[in-house]
Amino acid sequence: MAQIRTELPQDGNYVVMLKVGESDEIRLLRGDLTKYAADAVVNAANSDLLPGGGVCGAIHRAGGRVIADECRRIRSQRGPVPPGQAVATTAGRLPAKYVIHAVGPIWQGGDRGEPEVLSSCYRESIRIAEELKLTSIAFPAISTGIFGYPLEEAARVAIPSIVESLRSAGRLVLVAMVLFDKTTLDVFAKAAMAHPQPTSGHPYEVSIKHYA
Repeated sequence: MAQIRTELPQDGNYVVMLKVGESDEIRLLRGDLTKYAADAVVNAANSDLLPGGGVCGAIHRAGGRVIADECRRIRSQRGPVPPGQAVATTAGRLPAKYVIHAVGPIWQGGDRGEPEVLSSCYRESIRIAEELKLTSIAFPAISTGIFGYPLEEAARVAIPSIVESLRSAGRLVLVAMVLFDKTTLDVFAKAAMAHPQPTSGHPYEVSIKHYA
């Protein structure tokens, strides 16, 4: 049974819902990104678009070889994808229609442009979703795995980048962050709840649904 709360539960699963407009919503939840039914899921990719570990490996395994084959064609046509950029492929066997491969920054202390590159990953992914005329997209916590980006710093970049991009989007109405464990969810949820209200326009509304 789900209960609406306004503070983060200490145990159990929960979903944070942040309304940023009359119909636009950001959801943060714990789950398996490869099983999430959005129009597009975002892969935390490497510049060569090769299957790797973590989220990247899971997406390639679940989606099948067709994703890697399409990545290989893209790489042969345009070369490596620079950090902060993204490209779209088929989603293969995933429930999504597309995989958007966003290349995040490798953490080097935070003073070598990492925040700007990470922000670009979210903005470029949403831009591509808009070009594809999609209404929903699901992200992992980009760069927080083997690329070493600290969770708190990553959340402080991701949440405002998503909020600003969604507020200016045309077709896109739902952005989900599907996070691997409760620690990551807690960090990103706190960042979402702390995000300042806009100076004008529709105020943000935050709700938390707790699943016992």
